[in-house]
Amino acid sequence: MADTRNIHLVVITPERQVLEKAVDAVVIPMHDGELGVLRDRAALMCELGIGQLRYTDRDETRRLFVDGGFAQVIDNRVTVLTSRALPAEEVTAEVVAAATRAVDQHQGYEEDTRLAREQAQRRLSALQRLLAAGG
Repeated sequence: MADTRNIHLVVITPERQVLEKAVDAVVIPMHDGELGVLRDRAALMCELGIGQLRYTDRDETRRLFVDGGFAQVIDNRVTVLTSRALPAEEVTAEVVAAATRAVDQHQGYEEDTRLAREQAQRRLSALQRLLAAGG
């Protein structure tokens, strides 16, 4: 059972539950900025952006890459549903290289792929920041 002083954070992808942990604070990458969540925050449902989800546990900040999705905050529980989530320690140079190739695949295409290229670029930028931060 989670400590009642904390927030219960759960991150789920279609393949697996990536994280379930009692934490002190969570910062969610939203589609239009970031949202900080502390204990007893009002309930909400939000659309995730592509970027870093950060959480603090006993003065240690940890990071995960999330690839869009949705988050729900209710009763000191944050549930994140995303198509892809990688803990910072799983973000390697190979993962960043694959994201770079995905961006390059969209080079020179017509306007209808502009959104796909922008999303690929956001993924690459978020992964590069995570790799540079070293977890």
